[in-house]
Amino acid sequence: MMAAIRRGQSQRSVARTFRLSLSTVQYWVRRVGRQSLTEVDWANRSKAAHRIANKTTAELERRICVLRGQLQQTSVLGFVGAQAIQEALFEGNSQGNLPSIRTIGRILRRNGLLDRKQRVRWPAPPPGWYLPDAAQGAVELDAFDVIEDLGMENFGLIQVFTTRSLWSALAGAWPAQVASTTFILQALQVHWRAHGLPGYAQFDNDVRFQGGHNHPDVVGRVMRLCLALGVTPVFAPPLEMGFQAAIENFNGLWQQKVWSRFYHENVPALAAASQRFIQAYEHRLARHQEQVPQRKPFPKEWTPNFQDPPRGQIIYLRRTNAAGAVSILGHAYVVDPLWQHRLTRCEVDLDQKEIRFFRLRRKEPQQQPLIKVIAYELPLRRFDTRPRHRHPVTEIR
Repeated sequence: MMAAIRRGQSQRSVARTFRLSLSTVQYWVRRVGRQSLTEVDWANRSKAAHRIANKTTAELERRICVLRGQLQQTSVLGFVGAQAIQEALFEGNSQGNLPSIRTIGRILRRNGLLDRKQRVRWPAPPPGWYLPDAAQGAVELDAFDVIEDLGMENFGLIQVFTTRSLWSALAGAWPAQVASTTFILQALQVHWRAHGLPGYAQFDNDVRFQGGHNHPDVVGRVMRLCLALGVTPVFAPPLEMGFQAAIENFNGLWQQKVWSRFYHENVPALAAASQRFIQAYEHRLARHQEQVPQRKPFPKEWTPNFQDPPRGQIIYLRRTNAAGAVSILGHAYVVDPLWQHRLTRCEVDLDQKEIRFFRLRRKEPQQQPLIKVIAYELPLRRFDTRPRHRHPVTEIR
């Protein structure tokens, strides 16, 4: 284009030849000027202004940085932030044409002079971190929960007893009109007879799992069943997030994919739909698992005897109060006055007749030092197996 103009063609004819506007040709003529075509910078230029009208000068920016250092060393108050720097600038400038607080803050950040540190994002602890052998994958943990108050048309409210394993693909959901303790005991035996016994069984603090709270030293039927089978019951801390995350996530998935997705005429129809979902769900998860902890076989021809003295361990996960004490089995134990509002694992050893307390930290899940050991002996008394509430028991097949 410029070569044609320099050969004598008019700008208008060149614009028609190259299908450009006349103003574009004129722009390049002005830009090239008298330069040789080999010396011209043909790259596109930014349309931004060469000088921003309200840009802080380099001299003022250096003055702000120096002033911050001076305030840090000589200021009586010790304030070195953007507001203090602006006040110091106004003291020596009566005109008031100085940068705003936000501009001074951006200058300090650009020069790395801010004291504020970025928030530290701690990595999440591994699954089952509060039980060292379960966190390492050496022992399996089955978590249990109850979904309550699901309204079924022409039937009323129902409940669903659910389970989800920590490492393996095992899951389960058993709907019933009332998920009573008797129903839970039946579901536990059916599930464990089919798949084997885990090392731990985790529950929340519902009386159906833990037993009545009206008397101290109560070991309920669910706990006695677990102890008789060599399974350690674990009770999650009340009002704590994360410990029941696996089973709560499964509860939400079950309600979304089974309960809300189809219409169920009655409880048996719901149980059949739930069983189909559980089989497909376990099959899908099993494809992505390579190695899972070994489960112990369920003893043959075994029947529970709740009058036998409980043996083994019961684990309570608790958070200490302002005095550094926890409440388990109806008793308050002072763990450590300096360990206030912190997580603690309480191991009730019925064989050794003692309670061991361990510190728990999510930031340091590998460090679980022993705090204290307290002597404890479970009183031996006849266990009352009479049901407190009489509800129709749904048979699990």
